[in-house]
Amino acid sequence: MRLSHLSLVDFRSYAGLELALEAGVGVLVGPNGQGKTNVIEAIGYLANQGSHRVAQDAPLVRAGAERAVVRGAVRHEDRTAMIELEINPGRSNRARLNRAPVNRPRDVLGYLRTVLFAPEDLALVKGDPAERRRFLDELLVARAPRYAGVRADYERALKQRNALLKSASMMRRAARGGQVPDLSTLDVWDAHLAKAGAHLLAARLELLRALSPLADKAYGTIAGHPGAMLEYRPSCPLDPHVRDGGDTVGVAPAPDPMGRGRRREVDELEAALAVALSRSRAEEVERGVTLVGPHRDDVLFAIDHGGGALPAKTYASHGESWSFALAVKLASYDLLRSDGIEPVLLLDDVFAELDTARRTHLAAVAASAEQVLITAAVDADVPPELDGVRYRVAKGSVTRGDTVT
Repeated sequence: MRLSHLSLVDFRSYAGLELALEAGVGVLVGPNGQGKTNVIEAIGYLANQGSHRVAQDAPLVRAGAERAVVRGAVRHEDRTAMIELEINPGRSNRARLNRAPVNRPRDVLGYLRTVLFAPEDLALVKGDPAERRRFLDELLVARAPRYAGVRADYERALKQRNALLKSASMMRRAARGGQVPDLSTLDVWDAHLAKAGAHLLAARLELLRALSPLADKAYGTIAGHPGAMLEYRPSCPLDPHVRDGGDTVGVAPAPDPMGRGRRREVDELEAALAVALSRSRAEEVERGVTLVGPHRDDVLFAIDHGGGALPAKTYASHGESWSFALAVKLASYDLLRSDGIEPVLLLDDVFAELDTARRTHLAAVAASAEQVLITAAVDADVPPELDGVRYRVAKGSVTRGDTVT
């Protein structure tokens, strides 16, 4: 898989851009603030319909413009697909595939796969749980785009349930004697949330089972010793028979040797979520928000030096944190490659952040990629083994040689 052409209209600093891209290594070089990362961000948005820099779409639209358009031609084997996303802040985004409108933007997910490594990825190790949840879900959707619908179903149920809880909380506080309003409608949304949440949770656990050994292997190569551990930490017991106060730490389990099947796992997780929602309802009504479910879960990144695993967030050095973040992204790349469709590798200004050993390992992986796009402030930041097409970026324009693209 590779991206052969990128078009931008009113995206970030680009009023318009037409950029032809080739297989192999492409390097965008230019001083900071000139628009290199904007190109990488646009490609990532085309693949994931989200930005690695901002949570909302509004900053992606060029100042003074009402909308932005990102369009890309993706080649896979002997086929080419044209993907187009129209970004409309405050309104619904729209998408086209091969110039024909599709029902929903998520219908074009999966046509382009990317793995991005950027300075912001240090937040995977040092940041909030939301960073790790987003990473896991984006990788999940990249492998199986149908899970974008599962995520949407869960988020819709969560939004409705939170609205009911907030209303109930306000009514309870306003009522004399602490009377509790009718919460019968909440039962319906409990069922919706548990069902969608169980499918999402089962998929996350399965993904983590596949990703964990790859991350440990990559970390061992980068850091010189294995010991990277990824454990799923749910917000409630995954066993419906465990009472509150029991062991709520969930490590992604190994495949069941009895072969109970995915359907049974989903059913058990749905039951566990339903029990947890029931048990937490009084506190949720008091606080006006849903306190249990996949939206509150975390993934523990831990490092074992031989004396026991310690959370990387609090115990890893700066170098170890970079190694862990890089290992997780390289594991993602290996996992997607194992599915038979090699993703486009995006490296945004990371070589300047890495020491010699980490630069060498990342360069070796990048050199083997079908297509890799790199940003750097100066040519010297790019390892010499990554010799490829150079693009010069300055003031919202991209040039290759003497030709303005």
